[in-house]
Amino acid sequence: MEARMKSPVTPDVATAIQYLTKAIEAGGADGPLLELVHLRVSQINGCGPCVYGGIASAKKHGESDERLHGVAAWRETPLFSEEERAALALAEAATRIQDGAPGVSDAIWDAAADHFDEKQLSSITLLIAMTNFFNRINHITREPAGKTW
Repeated sequence: MEARMKSPVTPDVATAIQYLTKAIEAGGADGPLLELVHLRVSQINGCGPCVYGGIASAKKHGESDERLHGVAAWRETPLFSEEERAALALAEAATRIQDGAPGVSDAIWDAAADHFDEKQLSSITLLIAMTNFFNRINHITREPAGKTW
């Protein structure tokens, strides 16, 4: 696959992304957990560049290959904590909103709220939205896997 354009990220967009990234980091959610959320959203959306970059970044945060391979099937593996499961469930529900899907139910939100305070939930929510944003840009521009932002 060949990219349709060199980069859709203009200097103004890059600045906005930097501010969003700082806001996510300031939310107090655990970095490795955020990496898992980013990876799962990117897997759902089939975004090769973000899956590739997400795995590389998660490994830098100390994630094991075993856990990274398990993210796609996190419900069927004992590798993830209840906190991680709540974040992954929130990420999936927030990402799968197409064609009348129910989105984030009260039960999913309440489970996440049992593990995270409002600031952390804000951080996780913003990361989910930003990952979906990048996934869609990559699909539109046909960004090939193997490249990272």
